[in-house]
Parts: sequence; structure tokens; C-alpha cells
Amino acid sequence: MLEVKNLSKSFKKNKAIDNISFKLNTGEIAILCGPNGAGKTTTLKCILSLLRKDSGDILIDGKSTKDRTVRETLAYIPETPDLYNLLTVWEHFKFIALAYKIKNWTSKAEELMNIFNLSDRKNSLAKDLSKGMKQKVSIIMALIHDPDIILIDEPFVGLDPNGIKEFREILGKIKSLGKTILVSTHILASMEEVSDTMILMKEGRIVESGSKKYLREKYNESSMEDLFFKIIENAWFSME
Repeated sequence: MLEVKNLSKSFKKNKAIDNISFKLNTGEIAILCGPNGAGKTTTLKCILSLLRKDSGDILIDGKSTKDRTVRETLAYIPETPDLYNLLTVWEHFKFIALAYKIKNWTSKAEELMNIFNLSDRKNSLAKDLSKGMKQKVSIIMALIHDPDIILIDEPFVGLDPNGIKEFREILGKIKSLGKTILVSTHILASMEEVSDTMILMKEGRIVESGSKKYLREKYNESSMEDLFFKIIENAWFSME
């Protein structure tokens, strides 16, 4: 569904992404992980065309994201929900529908509000919502135009344990809708149950990737956190 081929991006003399390649399958939840400064957010923004890449190709179902209609099959959920304080929950969905020129969007919005248990907050102002509720609004906004691929940046920052549990359930609901999901996060324990594959980055490069089962067997580690540390520590030597 998503293929990144030989992607590179520099900021002046700093190479943020160095010739990376990976693929995601339809209906898969993949984790993009790595230390701070590894290039995770830059990778997401290049895929979304929010940043201009230096080189490489990004393909959605075999088609280049240079085509605007192809880019519209993507959606982005940022680390901090970007809502308008004085708009109601429903008005946010209407805003997105107008931006994408979507007709007959109301039934879709109501269905998603039911899925994410937000129907009773339809007329609430964004400023009156908790972070968890704001996140749900942000997710529904991303889903209104029915994208194929959802990119999510650091979803667990600032959430309490209950919020983390709820967001994991939300990821499962999004996956059940047939969506492909790429989550950039360093809170790996929270993704242990719901993720399918891992892509590990360090200093702008991919140092390892594969299914959880494959990586666990290869490195003889059961937990994702132990797996992460073993791979990243080994990468210090292989990249020097």
C-alpha cells in the first residue's frame, strides 16, 4: 500500500534522512521508532509532502504522491491535536468536509462519532475538551475523507494510562476499517499488543525492519523495548 524508495532529506548540511526504503502492507499497523533526532517526524512529513524531499520516491498503491489525488489518500494525526478553540466538534468535521469538497458527509461523521464514543460532545467547543477527546476529534477529522493510510506522530505523549489504553483500542478500530497505519513513537510498550511490524531508525537511516515475530526470533528478545535497545545499541557500531 505504501512504498518509500531511497528517500533522502537534508536541512543545510544536516542529513535528516539518508536514503531510506520501506514498505507497508494494506491493513497493517507499523511502528516507526528510534532515538530523538532519528528522522521519524521528517520521514512522516516527507511522505505527506509537508516537506520537500531531496530525492527518492513515495508510492501509494504503486502511484506517485506527486499526483495530488494520490496524496489525498493519506491522512495525518499530529502529536498535538490542531483544533480551533471556538469551533464545536461538529463544526470541525464540517470544516474538513468543505476543505475536501465532500458531499453527504454527515452520516459518515455521525458513524465515526458513534465508533469513538463522541456523540454526546457534538456541540461542545474544542476548548472544553480533554486531550483524549481532542485526539478523538483529530482522528475523526483525519478519517472524514476516507483515506487509505493514516500517519500518526507520537500519539501517547501527555496521555494518562487510561488514555493510552483507550488510544490502543482506537487504533484497533481504525485497523478494522481496513486502514494502513504508520505510528511514530518511542513509547513502545503501549504498542506491544496492536502493532504488526517495526521500522527502527537511527541518525536518519533505517537500521532494521520486519514483523515483530521475525525480529523477536532474530534477536532472541520477547519485549519490544528490549528488542529496540538491542538493535539500536548494535547500530552504534555498524554505523560508525
